[in-house]
Order: sequence, then structure tokens, then C-alpha cells
Amino acid sequence: MIGKKVTKILVPLDGSKNSERGLEMAISVARQFGATITGVYSIYAPPHSEFRGVGSVGDSLKVEVKKILSQAKVLAAQNGIVFKEKLMRGDIGYNIIKLAHNKKEKFNLIVIGSRGRGAVKEMFFGSVSNYVIHASKIPVLVVK
Repeated sequence: MIGKKVTKILVPLDGSKNSERGLEMAISVARQFGATITGVYSIYAPPHSEFRGVGSVGDSLKVEVKKILSQAKVLAAQNGIVFKEKLMRGDIGYNIIKLAHNKKEKFNLIVIGSRGRGAVKEMFFGSVSNYVIHASKIPVLVVK
């Protein structure tokens, strides 16, 4: 018998098909355990951005992010799952880990979509899912 129960699931979202599959898997797991899901969208923001004053880019990105999170919330609600949303700025992998390890949140599982890159490309470029797998102290489910 499994000793630990999954009560809170963290799902990083970016609008890609892989992140949608990750959300679908998280919903499936949440239904089995009666868990809640928190969808997080992290906007990459380098420390010294050259485009700091360009408001239209930021505004259009916010609209897209709201759309992605709204669609995720609707999908979760259709399956009877409580969905919370979180928007963060900064380094994407670091933000996901920081939120996942937050003592107040108490997440039990991260479900993340993989971009499915080959080993050679990943060696040079790295990936968010690879970073999360290696930095996380809680279980990570990678969905292809």
C-alpha cells in the first residue's frame, strides 16, 4: 500500500502541446487522489533586459498567458478538479523549483511536459524539465 497521498500537484504550463499533455496527466492523477492542481506560468525575464520599456510586448504576452491559464482552469473544472493559477517572472526552472519547495504550499508532485529533445541537443541547450528533475526534492512526473 502506498504510504503517501498526493494532495497538491504543481503543473508548469507554457501553452505547448507537451504542457497540455502534462496538465491532462495531472488531472488524471488528481482525480485518483482528490488532489488540487496549481498551474504555474513563468515568464523568462533576464536580470537586465534591453526591452524593459516595450509595453506592447508585455501586454500581448499577458493576454496569451491569461488565455493559457484560463483554458487550463476550464479543463480542470470540467473534470471536477480545483485549479489555482500562479504567474511568475524570472528564470523558469528556478521559479518552478522555488514554488515547489515553498513550505506554505506543500506540493506532493510536479507534473511537467517534456519537449522531447534528443540527448545531443539537451547536452548543449539544457531544458526546463531536465533542470526540474535534477533540482526537485519532491517527485517529478515527466510527460512526453
